[in-house]
Amino acid sequence: MSVDTTTHRSGFDRRFSTGVAIAAALIVFMGFARSYYLKGVFGTPSLPGLVHLHGIVMTLWFALFVAQVRLIAAHRTDLHRRVGVVGALLAVLVLVVGVTTAIVAAKRGFTPGPPPLVFLSIPLGDMLVFAVLVSLGLLFRRRRDIHRRLMLLSSVGILAAAIARIPFGFIETGGPLVFFGLTDLCVLACVVFDTVKNHRLHPAFGWGILFIVASQPLRLMLTSTAVWMQFAVWLTT
Repeated sequence: MSVDTTTHRSGFDRRFSTGVAIAAALIVFMGFARSYYLKGVFGTPSLPGLVHLHGIVMTLWFALFVAQVRLIAAHRTDLHRRVGVVGALLAVLVLVVGVTTAIVAAKRGFTPGPPPLVFLSIPLGDMLVFAVLVSLGLLFRRRRDIHRRLMLLSSVGILAAAIARIPFGFIETGGPLVFFGLTDLCVLACVVFDTVKNHRLHPAFGWGILFIVASQPLRLMLTSTAVWMQFAVWLTT
């Protein structure tokens, strides 16, 4: 019976991770369809090379996220580990290109709504959250239960930028409260679903969601300080 239960839970974990990865990729597509993926259809102006690079790198990351969970679902742990080396290098590229793009976008005044120097705290904060969660995920790569959850959170936790650009009126007018709130709902849904199924809150999910959620008001509070504005001006000049 214990073997059957373990097998059942393992199967659930694989299906759960696959579903989350695909959902995250779809949210990214929805958010950036008008400005990037389908810009030809919507008549969006041409984009700078750096933005194209950022789009390619982030697309590769979410595609790799889906591929990696599918490899685990197919019991190809050996290939998953080899691809993971590429994933670690890609994560560094995500961080470097993401930070650079955020700074350049703020410098040029490109944001989905809020003032550029205020909005800058959101992508930079996302990159910090991403870096911490991915680093811990790689550190605990031999602890499958921890590794899987941290890597999942590293992708779901940075969906705010995509959600902020989904063309729904309440999102476009709601500001950080709405797109952070929807991001938190995505993270919370993952945590609750996993907790109910496994009858316990896994520490990686518990601490992970606390870290993601706590980072959001801290960013917003930081942007109201003179220290942040001086730092943001320094970054963008």
